[in-house]
Amino acid sequence: MINVAVVGSGYWGKNLVRNFNELGALHTICDSNFATLRSFQEKYPGKNFQKSFEAVLQNPAINAVALATPAETHFEMAKEVLLAGKHVLVEKPLALVVSEAEELHRLAIDRNLKLMVGHILLYHPAIIKLKEIIDAGELGKINYVYSNRLNLGKIRTEENIILSFAPHDISAILYLLEEMPCQAMAHGGNYLNQDIADVTISVLSFKGGVKGHIFVSWLHPYKEQRLVVVGDKKMAVFDDTLAGGKLQIHDKGVDWLNRRPVPRKNGATIVPLEAFEPLKAECRHFLECIESGATPRTDGINGIDVLKVLNACQDSLKRQGTPVQLNGNGRLESYFAHETAVIDAPCQIGKGTKIWHFSHIMQGAEIGEGCNIGQNVVISPGVEIGNNVKIQNNVSVYEGVILEDDVFCGPSMVFTNVINPRSHISRKHEYKPTVVKKGATIGAGATIICGNTIGRYAFVGAGAVVTKDIPDYAMILGNPGRIAGWMCECGQQVQFRNGVTACGDCGKQYKRTSKGIHSLDDTRVAKEATVGLQH
Repeated sequence: MINVAVVGSGYWGKNLVRNFNELGALHTICDSNFATLRSFQEKYPGKNFQKSFEAVLQNPAINAVALATPAETHFEMAKEVLLAGKHVLVEKPLALVVSEAEELHRLAIDRNLKLMVGHILLYHPAIIKLKEIIDAGELGKINYVYSNRLNLGKIRTEENIILSFAPHDISAILYLLEEMPCQAMAHGGNYLNQDIADVTISVLSFKGGVKGHIFVSWLHPYKEQRLVVVGDKKMAVFDDTLAGGKLQIHDKGVDWLNRRPVPRKNGATIVPLEAFEPLKAECRHFLECIESGATPRTDGINGIDVLKVLNACQDSLKRQGTPVQLNGNGRLESYFAHETAVIDAPCQIGKGTKIWHFSHIMQGAEIGEGCNIGQNVVISPGVEIGNNVKIQNNVSVYEGVILEDDVFCGPSMVFTNVINPRSHISRKHEYKPTVVKKGATIGAGATIICGNTIGRYAFVGAGAVVTKDIPDYAMILGNPGRIAGWMCECGQQVQFRNGVTACGDCGKQYKRTSKGIHSLDDTRVAKEATVGLQH
């Protein structure tokens, strides 16, 4: 059974309380305001009420938390929830800076917990239907999208209008286009507080040619929540302030007659929509993902992508509208690439992989999940890299190299792919393969001569030069590299006695034979090895 605690039960949190209660999952209402809690006690008898966030974290009966607290608290509070072993739904934005959002995402993955962001428009029936219409090609090629989110309502002092209003529209635009912008530019005005923008206009540019315009303000005479998608065939209007007919398709556009553009102004069609509350759909989705183990539609990656655009708009705003470049690498990906990195399509990059400053992933490269590619790294065509591989700064992985899972490449280590290079002679057809097997470590400044294989969990010391095949678990030092000892899978050196050894750190046991070093995974053999050690 899922028991949810809603933390922060005021302006927006009261809606989460209502929906989780109607879904039968509400366990605790937590708020620092005693008067707020007292009002809920009358409305939700039989529920638990708590002023202490720490008490919520320590309650083993609570296995999920919904946070509706001020934006500046989201990172720290969500982190505490995850560290307490509980699933968490965080109201937008996920955090204030991208690095914090990425930390939350990693933490949720590591602990096998659900992290979900409250990008409510992605659960709105009109946006879901509009996505279907766009994907079906009914609007034709999308030219531009613009959204207005305007009101004279609650004015915040802890965050500007971009962080407060724009996440809704950015999340919807990224969802509809399935693409990250390559550039963001924002202008705004500070009228009520000299340090906080009240009105902003942001422009997003996409590599596919689409432009996105986002106008947000809490200094406006009337409420407007409208998103318009303009295609070269038809146009769509989503107006969330209307009681009915929220989504309309307009048969309007421009036809070319005698090589001249002529406006086409036919009628509009109201699109029928399913009747459900978006917030309830969001809350239900959170519960379903916890029960099934599915990835939330608005997971940590989604929150990170939206925050990247938000931060870019904020940076542009601070720099008086100077354009800020983003990754803009086509379709939304489940990996991170710094804006200075170059990704040549097509290539394969696995979920959770990070590619840092000034690195270049060339066409045809294959990189697995959870890898960390440091600064100024080049991955050449045809290179195969497994999962959880770490490549430190200033490494070039040339064609012909295969790195299996869990390989570590230290800073400035060197791979080669020909043995007799000449500048004036092309030897691309003579590339010799190099294989680095699972778990192996290559130290800083080491050189791996091509055509050799480095065994499983081998350890090549800093500055060593590898000129021949390296057996599993071997420690290699010097130039040319020679076996100087043996290493455990955990990275500690081990000493053999009577052909067996046990690591002093992790306890893993090994046997040495004429065929090499072998891990003693078999219980019977391990017992025999232990007896040998005792003698």
